Amino acid sequence: MKQEWPGGLPIGGGWAETADTSPVIFPYDGSEVAAAPLGTPELAARALDAALGVAPAMAALPSHARRAALIGARDALRDRRDDFERLLVLETGKPLVDCRVEVDRTLVTLESAAEEVARLHGETVPLDLLPSGEGLIGFWTRRPIGVVVGITGFNYPLLLAAHKIAPAVAAGCPVIVKPAPATPLATLWLVHLLRESGLPPEAVQLVTGDVEVGKRLVEDRRIGAVSFTGSAAAGHAIARAAAPTKVLLELGSNAALVVAADADLEAAADAVVRGGYYASGQACISVQRVLVEAAAAQAFTALVAARVKGVEVGDPRLPGTRVAPLIDPAATDRVLGWIAASGAEVVTGGHREGRSIAPTVLSGVPDGAAAWDEEIFGPVVCVRSVPSLDAAFDAVNASRYGLHAAVYTRSLATAFAAIERIEAGGVVVNEVPGFRADNMPYGGVKDSGAGREGPRFAIEELTVTRMAIIRP
Repeated sequence: MKQEWPGGLPIGGGWAETADTSPVIFPYDGSEVAAAPLGTPELAARALDAALGVAPAMAALPSHARRAALIGARDALRDRRDDFERLLVLETGKPLVDCRVEVDRTLVTLESAAEEVARLHGETVPLDLLPSGEGLIGFWTRRPIGVVVGITGFNYPLLLAAHKIAPAVAAGCPVIVKPAPATPLATLWLVHLLRESGLPPEAVQLVTGDVEVGKRLVEDRRIGAVSFTGSAAAGHAIARAAAPTKVLLELGSNAALVVAADADLEAAADAVVRGGYYASGQACISVQRVLVEAAAAQAFTALVAARVKGVEVGDPRLPGTRVAPLIDPAATDRVLGWIAASGAEVVTGGHREGRSIAPTVLSGVPDGAAAWDEEIFGPVVCVRSVPSLDAAFDAVNASRYGLHAAVYTRSLATAFAAIERIEAGGVVVNEVPGFRADNMPYGGVKDSGAGREGPRFAIEELTVTRMAIIRP
């Protein structure tokens, strides 16, 4: 497709040329999609200086202007949604059906952030609870935290960037986004749309590049917050490098789905297939671990295996494809290595199908195997029989992760027990753990992160209270 944004990187008031470029590769066939501009630590420093320079003007920007900019970007994206979908397929290799969902969700995120601008307010405080406060007037407001650095993952590049940029704009914060090196194109286009929508151009910038670029951004003590989406290991390193700056982390998981013996097994099996293989399994809340009460385990595993055989593998540009190649060959090799090392029974799949991995179901994966303990980030589901729901909940909680989990049951008591006992940022009943409405609070516990996304909740994270105390 024809490039719809200027050349170079959106830094300062214009677009900065870069000395080098980096190829963006279509994972399905290895062809080059585009040569993306490659940033440097020096360009990151320029972006930081520009963002800090515009911060006072951004903080003073009227609510109507911030709201209008977000609505304008939403409308511009909606007008070109087909082109964005095609671009996302090419740079991520994700099936078209998933890229369509990504654009839908990005539109909701921009609109929700625009709506939250009108809800950014404070409260009065009764200061006369102590005699010394008699006669005083007290109220607090929310003020922008300052420059925000947003670092995103490759799997949902447009949506993840929107969850960094839109709340920052709504809060009155300049934002610098660093996309994953493999998938910068849709984010470049989104930043262009926002810079064209009435904001000061320095308020939304983008720098590509390697770890050194990221370090230059997050280690600058002048910034207000870092918001990162990616692996736990990278998130922990960023938190250490950024300290004591506020850091919001949306990290990995190995999402569990518990199937009670009383569940609708057909619906639960559908959920495993629907929730385990979308985005080719490259989603942090895709179904990875399935814990089934022993009375239903054999029948349930057979239902899942039968359904997996109908999952279409192939060209992500085709509307019927559900599993396509992973982001790069190294990811494919890693997932296949984890399958081989798991020591589990391969119920179905477990092999290459072209450049893809066939949708895989493993049975009896033990604790200690990476395919069970860690985030596999591929089209692999692990099924385990457990003697009771108590044992299932214990197994869910034994993980170092805790982002989303799900339970299938007909029992209200079981549903509430899961909500009470499962240690996760979200517990989903009779739906996939991958369900996320972009206006809800989203985030994890333990090694799955800290802080919450969703425009309302991210805006709270990206603002600080300012208390006013007045003696008339």
